[in-house]
Amino acid sequence: MSDLLADPRYHEGIALFNQRQFYACHDIFEALWHEAIEPDRTFLQGILQIAVGLHHLSNLNRRGATILLGEGGARLQDYQPDYAAVDVSDLMAHSEPILQSLQALPDGDSGEAIAIGLGLRPGNAPNLSCPRLRLQTSGV
Repeated sequence: MSDLLADPRYHEGIALFNQRQFYACHDIFEALWHEAIEPDRTFLQGILQIAVGLHHLSNLNRRGATILLGEGGARLQDYQPDYAAVDVSDLMAHSEPILQSLQALPDGDSGEAIAIGLGLRPGNAPNLSCPRLRLQTSGV
């Protein structure tokens, strides 16, 4: 079992991610990442990269969002279905379509419609599902 579960910063980082405070979440998880050993270290790096990717998307940095969502997802593949009480499969199921949508955009498109659809930017009501860190209740 991961030592992350005993660290209150881990739970704070999860809460910030779920509140869409991706930059603040990044700060918490980065501090944990610096202290972590494997396999927690790669897991945290994947979460960090997805959080920063979503932060980039909220700022219409399509290139940064695409790179980090892709790298974060790749790092988390082997942590499915769950790790450290996080439903990694659910996170991947919500992150991968965003990455695919960004990759399908024509050159010059900032991804603003995707960011608005996720509720990451002002605009119409969100119509896409923004990733969350859902906690598993069994086996914890």
